[in-house]
Amino acid sequence: MPYWRLSAFYLIFFSSLGTMLPYWGLYLESLGFKPAQIGELMALVMATKIISPNVWGWIADHTGKPMAIVRLGSLAAAVAFSAVLFGHSFLWLAVVMTVFSFFWNASLPQFEATTFSHLGNQAHRYSSIRLWGSIGFILAVTVLGSIFEAVGIGALPAILLTLMIGIWLMSLLVPERESPVISDHLPLREVLRRPEVIALLVVCFLMQASHGPYYTFYSIYLEGHGYSRTLIGWLWALGVIAEVLVFMFMHRLVPRFGLRNIFLASLLCAALRWALIGLYVDNLPIMIFAQTLHAASFGIYHAVSIQLIHQYFTGRNQGRGQALYSSLSFGAGGAAGSLYSGYMWSSAGPLATYFLAAIIGAVAFLVAWRSVRIES
Repeated sequence: MPYWRLSAFYLIFFSSLGTMLPYWGLYLESLGFKPAQIGELMALVMATKIISPNVWGWIADHTGKPMAIVRLGSLAAAVAFSAVLFGHSFLWLAVVMTVFSFFWNASLPQFEATTFSHLGNQAHRYSSIRLWGSIGFILAVTVLGSIFEAVGIGALPAILLTLMIGIWLMSLLVPERESPVISDHLPLREVLRRPEVIALLVVCFLMQASHGPYYTFYSIYLEGHGYSRTLIGWLWALGVIAEVLVFMFMHRLVPRFGLRNIFLASLLCAALRWALIGLYVDNLPIMIFAQTLHAASFGIYHAVSIQLIHQYFTGRNQGRGQALYSSLSFGAGGAAGSLYSGYMWSSAGPLATYFLAAIIGAVAFLVAWRSVRIES
């Protein structure tokens, strides 16, 4: 198994995510865009995940070459993103970000499928590889916070483009590995009729929708309350450090508490986290505590969800299963989260926006508690 090559791809890919998520909103704000426009532009990036992973997942499952899709998508994404250097109007950025994210969102689901194919019967080792993505995210948000304090947020596009090129270069080093053929392969439509699959996908949609105000406006929210960009970067990093620790100890948490119990706890923690951020933005100790809840609201939630997707979608459905997870959660859920937070931020205010996020997280818990049955 090419452990270090798989890990290095996650490191670079999530470094780009750690560069975009905390700081792209600040960059758009520096260009003079209003909250609703920022929410719309962020929603476009998320919305392409509804279509893009499924298109590329269908191609990968029919060609049996997921890494070829990763390489093509990574290269095309870098070329498309370079266009942000040549215009700053809303329409220009909307077109560029749509084209860029259509290709960028092709990569991760197919790489996840490739990783599980390399792992074989060692799927429990996924967290030990994926944690390098979290490390990349931490390095990006902490280092860049200080850089943007010194040189300004205008350097962001060039830094992102460099990372996009790095993703493509790393994709060239990871060997292709087809999923094993399953003799009792089920048609995709039959898998999607299973109640536990439907419930899981609904929960994933709601969880990512609840993250909308966080991914779109968290940095803007903190800067508006006097936080420096360096401190903002460290708060983002703290959340991902907590996530890394969870990935390291998941193999101990599952036998002790059970997969279903820790999954339900992660959904409750998400609701609590958004309420705390909305209510106590000026209280640094509480904000620090809220960021540690990222260990549950993303770390545990994602680790459990992606293992369940791997179990439910087998054989030739593997790539499309990962694509559906990406498109319905990070895509549809993320787009819905960006849109409602963008429209509510100016009209109802940050507190109401984060309270709505908390309610959505609580609804996700209720759906999971009632309908998701998991065998540890």
